[in-house]
Amino acid sequence: MSQKQDKNNLRDKDLMEEIAALCKRRGFVFSSSEIYGGFSAVYDYGPYGAELANNIKSAWWKAMVQENENIVGLDSSIFMHPKVWEASGHISGFSDPLAECKKCHTRVRVDHLLEEAGVFADEKMSEEEINKLLKENREKLKCPKCGDSDFSEAKEFNLLVQSNLGNFTGDWSKNPVYLRGETCQGIYVNFKNVLDSTRVKVPFGIAQIGKAFRNEITARQFIFRKREFEQMEMQFFVHSDEAMKSYEEWRERRWQFYIDLGIKKENLRWHKHENLVFYAKAAWDIEYKFPFGFKELEGVHYRADYDLKQHSKFSDKDLSYRDPQTNEKYIPHIVETSVGVDRTFLAVITDAITKEKLEDGSERTVMKFPKNLAPIKAAIFPLLKNKPELVKKAREIYENLKSQYMCEFDDNGNIGKRYRRQDEIGTPYCITVDFETLKDGTVTVRDRDTMKQERVKAEGLKTWLSEKLNS
Repeated sequence: MSQKQDKNNLRDKDLMEEIAALCKRRGFVFSSSEIYGGFSAVYDYGPYGAELANNIKSAWWKAMVQENENIVGLDSSIFMHPKVWEASGHISGFSDPLAECKKCHTRVRVDHLLEEAGVFADEKMSEEEINKLLKENREKLKCPKCGDSDFSEAKEFNLLVQSNLGNFTGDWSKNPVYLRGETCQGIYVNFKNVLDSTRVKVPFGIAQIGKAFRNEITARQFIFRKREFEQMEMQFFVHSDEAMKSYEEWRERRWQFYIDLGIKKENLRWHKHENLVFYAKAAWDIEYKFPFGFKELEGVHYRADYDLKQHSKFSDKDLSYRDPQTNEKYIPHIVETSVGVDRTFLAVITDAITKEKLEDGSERTVMKFPKNLAPIKAAIFPLLKNKPELVKKAREIYENLKSQYMCEFDDNGNIGKRYRRQDEIGTPYCITVDFETLKDGTVTVRDRDTMKQERVKAEGLKTWLSEKLNS
Protein backbone atom coordinates (compact mmCIF):
# COMPACT_ATOMS: atom_id res chain seq x y z
CA MET A 1 0.00 0.00 0.00
CA SER A 2 1.49 3.33 -1.01
CA GLN A 3 1.36 6.41 1.13
CA LYS A 4 1.67 10.18 0.80
CA GLN A 5 3.38 12.14 3.53
CA ASP A 6 1.64 15.34 4.55
CA LYS A 7 4.48 17.78 5.21
CA ASN A 8 2.23 20.75 5.95
CA ASN A 9 0.92 19.50 9.28
CA LEU A 10 4.22 18.43 10.82
CA ARG A 11 5.15 21.68 12.50
CA ASP A 12 1.91 23.53 13.19
CA LYS A 13 0.90 25.21 16.43
CA ASP A 14 -0.68 22.03 17.77
CA LEU A 15 2.35 19.81 17.21
CA MET A 16 3.67 20.22 20.75
CA GLU A 17 0.35 19.04 22.20
CA GLU A 18 0.30 16.16 19.74
CA ILE A 19 3.82 15.10 20.72
CA ALA A 20 2.99 15.27 24.43
CA ALA A 21 -0.17 13.22 23.90
CA LEU A 22 1.65 10.55 21.88
CA CYS A 23 4.44 10.39 24.47
CA LYS A 24 1.86 9.72 27.19
CA ARG A 25 -0.25 7.29 25.15
CA ARG A 26 2.66 5.21 23.92
CA GLY A 27 4.76 5.15 27.08
CA PHE A 28 7.54 7.60 26.22
CA VAL A 29 7.02 10.33 28.83
CA PHE A 30 4.75 10.58 31.89
CA SER A 31 4.13 13.49 34.20
CA SER A 32 5.88 12.76 37.50
CA SER A 33 3.63 11.63 40.38
CA GLU A 34 0.64 11.81 38.04
CA ILE A 35 -1.70 9.91 40.37
CA TYR A 36 -1.27 12.82 42.79
CA GLY A 37 -1.95 15.46 40.17
CA GLY A 38 1.55 15.65 38.74
CA PHE A 39 4.53 17.75 39.75
CA SER A 40 5.28 20.82 37.66
CA ALA A 41 8.21 20.57 35.23
CA VAL A 42 9.25 17.09 36.42
CA TYR A 43 8.74 14.11 34.11
CA ASP A 44 9.34 10.36 34.08
CA TYR A 45 10.48 8.38 31.05
CA GLY A 46 8.23 5.40 30.38
CA PRO A 47 9.31 2.05 28.92
CA TYR A 48 9.91 3.30 25.37
CA GLY A 49 11.18 6.68 26.53
CA ALA A 50 13.80 5.04 28.72
CA GLU A 51 15.02 2.99 25.76
CA LEU A 52 15.13 6.04 23.47
CA ALA A 53 16.99 8.13 26.07
CA ASN A 54 19.49 5.31 26.66
CA ASN A 55 20.09 4.99 22.92
CA ILE A 56 20.73 8.74 22.66
CA LYS A 57 23.18 8.60 25.57
CA SER A 58 24.93 5.55 24.07
CA ALA A 59 25.32 7.35 20.72
CA TRP A 60 26.79 10.41 22.48
CA TRP A 61 29.15 8.33 24.65
CA LYS A 62 30.36 6.39 21.63
CA ALA A 63 31.05 9.59 19.68
CA MET A 64 32.75 11.35 22.59
CA VAL A 65 34.58 8.67 24.58
CA GLN A 66 34.77 5.38 22.68
CA GLU A 67 35.93 6.96 19.42
CA ASN A 68 38.40 9.42 20.98
CA GLU A 69 41.64 8.14 22.48
CA ASN A 70 42.18 11.37 24.41
CA ILE A 71 38.74 11.63 26.07
CA VAL A 72 37.88 9.70 29.22
CA GLY A 73 34.63 9.28 31.11
CA LEU A 74 33.54 10.36 34.58
CA ASP A 75 30.51 9.97 36.82
CA SER A 76 30.72 12.56 39.58
CA SER A 77 28.34 12.92 42.52
CA ILE A 78 25.16 14.98 42.51
CA PHE A 79 26.14 16.33 45.93
CA MET A 80 29.40 18.27 46.17
CA HIS A 81 31.03 20.46 48.79
CA PRO A 82 29.21 23.83 49.01
CA LYS A 83 32.51 25.58 48.29
CA VAL A 84 32.30 24.20 44.74
CA TRP A 85 29.27 26.41 44.05
CA GLU A 86 30.85 29.39 45.74
CA ALA A 87 33.94 29.05 43.54
CA SER A 88 31.87 28.59 40.37
CA GLY A 89 29.82 31.72 41.07
CA HIS A 90 26.50 29.90 41.32
CA ILE A 91 25.71 31.05 44.85
CA SER A 92 26.17 34.72 44.04
CA GLY A 93 25.27 34.86 40.36
CA PHE A 94 23.16 31.88 39.30
CA SER A 95 19.79 33.59 39.14
CA ASP A 96 16.88 34.64 36.96
CA PRO A 97 14.86 37.88 37.14
CA LEU A 98 11.38 37.20 38.52
CA ALA A 99 8.23 39.35 38.50
CA GLU A 100 4.82 38.74 40.06
CA CYS A 101 1.42 39.40 38.50
CA LYS A 102 -0.34 41.83 40.85
CA LYS A 103 -3.76 40.41 39.99
CA CYS A 104 -3.33 36.62 40.38
CA HIS A 105 0.13 36.58 42.06
CA THR A 106 1.64 34.21 39.48
CA ARG A 107 5.43 34.49 39.39
CA VAL A 108 6.99 34.66 35.94
CA ARG A 109 10.53 34.76 34.61
CA VAL A 110 10.94 38.23 33.14
CA ASP A 111 12.98 37.07 30.14
CA HIS A 112 10.15 34.69 29.21
CA LEU A 113 7.55 37.43 29.74
CA LEU A 114 9.41 39.84 27.50
CA GLU A 115 10.16 37.19 24.90
CA GLU A 116 6.46 36.40 24.54
CA ALA A 117 5.92 40.12 23.86
CA GLY A 118 8.65 40.14 21.20
CA VAL A 119 11.19 41.94 23.42
CA PHE A 120 14.51 40.25 24.10
CA ALA A 121 16.52 40.94 27.25
CA ASP A 122 20.27 40.53 27.39
CA GLU A 123 21.29 37.99 30.05
CA LYS A 124 23.94 40.45 31.28
CA MET A 125 21.40 43.20 32.02
CA SER A 126 21.24 44.58 35.52
CA GLU A 127 18.10 44.45 37.63
CA GLU A 128 17.60 48.17 36.95
CA GLU A 129 17.87 47.68 33.17
CA ILE A 130 15.44 44.75 33.26
CA ASN A 131 12.88 46.82 35.19
CA LYS A 132 13.24 49.64 32.68
CA LEU A 133 12.33 47.18 29.91
CA LEU A 134 9.35 45.98 31.93
CA LYS A 135 8.09 49.52 32.37
CA GLU A 136 8.59 50.48 28.72
CA ASN A 137 6.75 47.40 27.43
CA ARG A 138 4.04 47.10 30.06
CA GLU A 139 1.17 47.24 27.57
CA LYS A 140 2.60 44.30 25.62
CA LEU A 141 3.01 42.02 28.62
CA LYS A 142 0.45 39.37 29.48
CA CYS A 143 0.31 37.14 32.53
CA PRO A 144 0.30 33.51 31.29
CA LYS A 145 -2.39 32.64 33.85
CA CYS A 146 -4.87 35.56 33.95
CA GLY A 147 -3.80 37.75 31.03
CA ASP A 148 -3.31 40.90 33.10
CA SER A 149 -0.49 43.36 32.38
CA ASP A 150 0.33 44.72 35.84
CA PHE A 151 3.52 43.22 37.28
CA SER A 152 5.75 43.91 40.25
CA GLU A 153 9.35 44.97 39.76
CA ALA A 154 11.78 42.19 38.86
CA LYS A 155 13.88 40.58 41.59
CA GLU A 156 16.71 38.11 41.17
CA PHE A 157 15.90 34.52 42.17
CA ASN A 158 18.68 31.96 42.69
CA LEU A 159 18.21 28.71 40.77
CA LEU A 160 20.25 26.35 42.96
CA VAL A 161 18.19 23.70 44.75
CA GLN A 162 19.05 23.53 48.46
CA SER A 163 19.15 20.38 50.57
CA ASN A 164 19.79 19.46 54.21
CA LEU A 165 22.11 16.53 53.49
CA GLY A 166 24.04 15.63 56.66
CA ASN A 167 22.57 18.51 58.68
CA PHE A 168 20.54 17.45 61.72
CA THR A 169 20.31 20.77 63.55
CA GLY A 170 16.91 21.64 62.12
CA ASP A 171 18.06 24.97 60.68
CA TRP A 172 19.76 23.78 57.50
CA SER A 173 19.21 27.10 55.68
CA LYS A 174 22.25 28.56 57.49
CA ASN A 175 24.66 26.00 56.04
CA PRO A 176 22.93 24.53 53.00
CA VAL A 177 24.26 22.02 50.54
CA TYR A 178 22.97 21.96 46.99
CA LEU A 179 21.86 19.59 44.31
CA ARG A 180 24.25 20.35 41.48
CA GLY A 181 23.09 23.03 39.07
CA GLU A 182 25.30 21.67 36.28
CA THR A 183 27.50 18.64 35.78
CA CYS A 184 30.68 20.34 34.56
CA GLN A 185 31.84 21.39 38.04
CA GLY A 186 32.30 17.72 38.92
CA ILE A 187 34.69 17.49 35.97
CA TYR A 188 36.72 20.53 37.01
CA VAL A 189 37.20 19.41 40.60
CA ASN A 190 38.35 15.98 39.37
CA PHE A 191 40.82 17.38 36.82
CA LYS A 192 43.86 16.55 38.96
CA ASN A 193 42.50 13.13 39.97
CA VAL A 194 42.10 12.15 36.33
CA LEU A 195 45.59 13.42 35.48
CA ASP A 196 47.16 11.51 38.37
CA SER A 197 45.30 8.23 37.81
CA THR A 198 45.38 7.87 34.01
CA ARG A 199 47.84 8.35 31.16
CA VAL A 200 46.09 11.35 29.61
CA LYS A 201 48.08 14.43 28.62
CA VAL A 202 46.89 17.86 27.53
CA PRO A 203 45.08 18.16 25.18
CA PHE A 204 42.48 15.78 26.57
CA GLY A 205 38.82 15.74 27.52
CA ILE A 206 36.62 14.46 30.32
CA ALA A 207 33.06 13.47 29.42
CA GLN A 208 30.10 12.93 31.70
CA ILE A 209 26.39 12.16 31.57
CA GLY A 210 24.43 13.04 34.69
CA LYS A 211 21.51 14.71 36.39
CA ALA A 212 21.39 18.41 37.25
CA PHE A 213 18.75 20.46 39.06
CA ARG A 214 17.45 24.00 38.71
CA ASN A 215 14.70 25.75 40.60
CA GLU A 216 12.99 26.99 37.43
CA ILE A 217 10.12 29.37 38.13
CA THR A 218 8.10 29.08 34.94
CA ALA A 219 9.13 25.79 33.43
CA ARG A 220 7.31 25.21 30.16
CA GLN A 221 7.38 23.63 26.70
CA PHE A 222 7.03 20.03 27.89
CA ILE A 223 10.44 18.42 28.56
CA PHE A 224 12.41 21.26 26.97
CA ARG A 225 12.81 23.06 30.31
CA LYS A 226 12.73 20.81 33.38
CA ARG A 227 13.65 21.20 37.02
CA GLU A 228 15.41 17.84 37.04
CA PHE A 229 17.24 17.15 33.81
CA GLU A 230 20.16 15.21 32.42
CA GLN A 231 23.23 16.68 30.74
CA MET A 232 25.83 15.23 28.38
CA GLU A 233 28.95 17.36 28.75
CA MET A 234 32.56 17.20 27.65
CA GLN A 235 35.25 19.55 28.93
CA PHE A 236 38.34 19.63 26.71
CA PHE A 237 41.55 20.84 28.36
CA VAL A 238 44.01 22.50 26.00
CA HIS A 239 46.96 24.92 25.92
CA SER A 240 45.88 28.54 25.37
CA ASP A 241 47.86 28.70 22.10
CA GLU A 242 45.76 25.85 20.66
CA ALA A 243 42.43 26.75 22.24
CA MET A 244 40.73 28.62 19.38
CA LYS A 245 41.81 26.01 16.84
CA SER A 246 40.43 23.28 19.11
CA TYR A 247 37.25 25.27 19.63
CA GLU A 248 36.57 25.50 15.89
CA GLU A 249 37.28 21.79 15.48
CA TRP A 250 34.79 20.94 18.20
CA ARG A 251 32.16 23.21 16.66
CA GLU A 252 32.47 21.29 13.42
CA ARG A 253 32.44 17.91 15.13
CA ARG A 254 29.40 18.64 17.27
CA TRP A 255 27.42 19.86 14.25
CA GLN A 256 28.28 16.67 12.38
CA PHE A 257 27.16 14.58 15.35
CA TYR A 258 23.54 15.64 14.82
CA ILE A 259 23.72 15.01 11.08
CA ASP A 260 25.11 11.53 11.78
CA LEU A 261 22.44 11.03 14.41
CA GLY A 262 19.82 11.49 11.69
CA ILE A 263 18.55 14.98 12.55
CA LYS A 264 17.40 16.86 9.44
CA LYS A 265 19.93 19.54 8.53
CA GLU A 266 17.22 22.10 7.73
CA ASN A 267 16.08 21.94 11.37
CA LEU A 268 19.50 22.98 12.71
CA ARG A 269 21.29 26.31 12.79
CA TRP A 270 24.08 28.11 14.62
CA HIS A 271 23.48 31.00 17.01
CA LYS A 272 26.38 33.21 18.10
CA HIS A 273 26.44 34.77 21.58
CA GLU A 274 27.08 38.45 21.02
CA ASN A 275 27.37 39.42 24.69
CA LEU A 276 29.75 37.00 26.38
CA VAL A 277 30.12 36.43 30.10
CA PHE A 278 33.37 37.98 31.32
CA TYR A 279 35.44 34.78 31.31
CA ALA A 280 34.32 33.41 27.92
CA LYS A 281 36.28 33.91 24.71
CA ALA A 282 33.70 32.49 22.28
CA ALA A 283 30.26 30.92 22.50
CA TRP A 284 27.99 29.44 19.84
CA ASP A 285 24.84 27.38 20.29
CA ILE A 286 23.48 24.72 17.97
CA GLU A 287 19.77 25.47 17.77
CA TYR A 288 17.01 23.08 16.72
CA LYS A 289 13.67 24.02 15.21
CA PHE A 290 11.34 22.77 17.94
CA PRO A 291 7.54 23.13 17.50
CA PHE A 292 7.84 26.46 19.35
CA GLY A 293 10.70 27.73 17.17
CA PHE A 294 14.49 27.59 17.07
CA LYS A 295 15.92 27.12 20.56
CA GLU A 296 19.23 26.01 22.05
CA LEU A 297 20.05 22.35 21.71
CA GLU A 298 23.77 22.35 22.50
CA GLY A 299 26.29 24.95 23.61
CA VAL A 300 29.87 24.89 22.35
CA HIS A 301 31.80 27.40 24.44
CA TYR A 302 35.40 28.46 24.95
CA ARG A 303 35.66 29.15 28.70
CA ALA A 304 39.37 30.10 28.85
CA ASP A 305 41.12 29.20 32.15
CA TYR A 306 38.50 30.66 34.50
CA ASP A 307 37.14 27.43 35.97
CA LEU A 308 40.39 25.77 37.01
CA LYS A 309 41.74 29.07 38.33
CA GLN A 310 38.64 29.55 40.49
CA HIS A 311 38.84 26.08 41.98
CA SER A 312 42.58 26.47 42.56
CA LYS A 313 41.91 29.69 44.43
CA PHE A 314 39.02 28.45 46.59
CA SER A 315 40.50 25.00 47.36
CA ASP A 316 44.09 26.21 47.75
CA LYS A 317 45.14 23.28 45.53
CA ASP A 318 47.42 23.58 42.53
CA LEU A 319 45.41 22.62 39.43
CA SER A 320 48.09 23.57 36.93
CA TYR A 321 49.54 21.18 34.37
CA ARG A 322 53.22 20.60 33.62
CA ASP A 323 53.98 19.62 30.06
CA PRO A 324 56.23 16.51 30.16
CA GLN A 325 57.97 17.54 26.92
CA THR A 326 58.62 21.26 27.46
CA ASN A 327 58.36 21.38 31.26
CA GLU A 328 56.05 24.39 30.89
CA LYS A 329 53.62 24.79 33.77
CA TYR A 330 50.23 26.38 33.08
CA ILE A 331 46.51 26.35 33.78
CA PRO A 332 44.80 24.71 30.77
CA HIS A 333 42.05 26.50 28.89
CA ILE A 334 38.72 24.73 28.42
CA VAL A 335 36.50 24.09 25.41
CA GLU A 336 33.06 22.92 26.54
CA THR A 337 30.37 21.01 24.70
CA SER A 338 27.12 20.71 26.64
CA VAL A 339 23.76 19.28 25.60
CA GLY A 340 20.69 18.08 27.45
CA VAL A 341 19.45 14.51 27.07
CA ASP A 342 15.88 15.80 27.34
CA ARG A 343 16.29 18.42 24.62
CA THR A 344 17.95 15.89 22.32
CA PHE A 345 15.09 13.49 23.11
CA LEU A 346 12.53 16.15 22.18
CA ALA A 347 14.42 17.05 19.00
CA VAL A 348 14.57 13.40 17.94
CA ILE A 349 10.84 12.97 18.65
CA THR A 350 9.99 16.16 16.74
CA ASP A 351 12.15 15.15 13.79
CA ALA A 352 10.66 11.66 13.69
CA ILE A 353 6.91 12.26 14.06
CA THR A 354 5.25 11.88 10.68
CA LYS A 355 1.65 11.78 9.50
CA GLU A 356 0.91 9.94 6.29
CA LYS A 357 -2.24 9.62 4.22
CA LEU A 358 -2.57 6.17 2.73
CA GLU A 359 -4.07 5.37 -0.64
CA ASP A 360 -7.18 3.91 1.00
CA GLY A 361 -7.89 7.31 2.59
CA SER A 362 -6.80 6.35 6.09
CA GLU A 363 -4.04 8.07 8.01
CA ARG A 364 -1.20 6.75 10.10
CA THR A 365 1.18 8.36 12.59
CA VAL A 366 4.65 6.90 12.42
CA MET A 367 7.80 7.73 14.37
CA LYS A 368 10.60 7.54 11.79
CA PHE A 369 13.44 7.29 14.26
CA PRO A 370 16.94 6.61 12.97
CA LYS A 371 17.20 2.84 13.33
CA ASN A 372 19.98 2.97 15.93
CA LEU A 373 17.79 5.16 18.17
CA ALA A 374 14.52 3.23 17.81
CA PRO A 375 13.45 1.88 21.24
CA ILE A 376 12.36 -1.46 19.75
CA LYS A 377 14.25 -2.81 16.75
CA ALA A 378 11.86 -5.62 15.79
CA ALA A 379 8.39 -6.80 16.79
CA ILE A 380 7.45 -10.45 16.35
CA PHE A 381 3.82 -11.41 15.70
CA PRO A 382 2.05 -14.75 15.44
CA LEU A 383 -0.62 -14.23 12.77
CA LEU A 384 -3.27 -15.64 15.14
CA LYS A 385 -2.95 -15.89 18.92
CA ASN A 386 -5.30 -18.90 19.13
CA LYS A 387 -3.11 -21.13 16.96
CA PRO A 388 -0.53 -22.76 19.27
CA GLU A 389 1.78 -23.77 16.45
CA LEU A 390 2.06 -20.15 15.23
CA VAL A 391 2.55 -18.79 18.77
CA LYS A 392 5.24 -21.39 19.49
CA LYS A 393 7.21 -20.54 16.35
CA ALA A 394 6.87 -16.77 16.98
CA ARG A 395 8.10 -17.29 20.52
CA GLU A 396 11.13 -19.22 19.25
CA ILE A 397 12.04 -16.35 16.92
CA TYR A 398 11.56 -13.79 19.67
CA GLU A 399 13.77 -15.74 22.08
CA ASN A 400 16.44 -16.06 19.40
CA LEU A 401 16.51 -12.34 18.53
CA LYS A 402 16.09 -10.70 21.92
CA SER A 403 19.65 -11.46 23.05
CA GLN A 404 20.97 -9.25 20.25
CA TYR A 405 18.22 -6.67 19.77
CA MET A 406 15.52 -4.97 21.83
CA CYS A 407 12.49 -6.88 20.56
CA GLU A 408 8.82 -7.09 21.42
CA PHE A 409 6.42 -10.03 21.20
CA ASP A 410 2.93 -8.80 20.23
CA ASP A 411 -0.17 -10.96 19.72
CA ASN A 412 -2.82 -8.44 20.80
CA GLY A 413 -5.39 -7.47 18.16
CA ASN A 414 -5.39 -7.91 14.41
CA ILE A 415 -2.24 -7.42 12.33
CA GLY A 416 -3.30 -3.97 11.15
CA LYS A 417 -3.69 -2.68 14.70
CA ARG A 418 -0.36 -4.18 15.69
CA TYR A 419 1.34 -2.45 12.77
CA ARG A 420 -0.14 0.92 13.80
CA ARG A 421 0.95 0.42 17.40
CA GLN A 422 4.50 -0.39 16.33
CA ASP A 423 4.50 2.54 13.89
CA GLU A 424 3.74 4.91 16.75
CA ILE A 425 6.69 3.69 18.80
CA GLY A 426 8.98 3.69 15.76
CA THR A 427 9.78 -0.03 15.38
CA PRO A 428 11.70 -0.43 12.09
CA TYR A 429 10.65 -4.03 11.37
CA CYS A 430 7.62 -6.18 12.14
CA ILE A 431 8.02 -9.93 11.68
CA THR A 432 4.90 -12.05 11.20
CA VAL A 433 4.77 -15.81 11.61
CA ASP A 434 2.00 -17.27 9.45
CA PHE A 435 0.98 -20.67 8.10
CA GLU A 436 3.48 -20.40 5.25
CA THR A 437 6.22 -20.18 7.90
CA LEU A 438 5.33 -23.67 9.06
CA LYS A 439 5.71 -24.95 5.50
CA ASP A 440 8.87 -23.29 4.21
CA GLY A 441 10.49 -21.57 7.23
CA THR A 442 10.03 -18.02 5.90
CA VAL A 443 8.42 -15.08 7.71
CA THR A 444 6.86 -11.84 6.51
CA VAL A 445 8.99 -8.79 7.38
CA ARG A 446 7.30 -5.41 7.04
CA ASP A 447 9.36 -2.21 6.74
CA ARG A 448 8.19 0.71 8.94
CA ASP A 449 8.96 3.49 6.48
CA THR A 450 7.86 1.98 3.16
CA MET A 451 5.32 -0.53 4.57
CA LYS A 452 6.64 -2.98 1.96
CA GLN A 453 6.74 -6.65 2.90
CA GLU A 454 9.15 -9.40 1.97
CA ARG A 455 9.66 -13.04 2.83
CA VAL A 456 12.83 -13.81 4.78
CA LYS A 457 14.17 -17.12 6.04
CA ALA A 458 13.54 -17.31 9.79
CA GLU A 459 16.92 -18.91 10.43
CA GLY A 460 18.68 -15.97 8.75
CA LEU A 461 16.86 -13.18 10.58
CA LYS A 462 19.79 -12.19 12.81
CA THR A 463 22.04 -11.61 9.82
CA TRP A 464 19.27 -9.92 7.83
CA LEU A 465 18.46 -7.52 10.71
CA SER A 466 22.13 -6.78 11.31
CA GLU A 467 22.58 -5.70 7.69
CA LYS A 468 19.40 -3.60 7.68
CA LEU A 469 19.89 -1.91 11.05
CA ASN A 470 23.50 -1.00 10.31
CA SER A 471 22.98 0.18 6.75
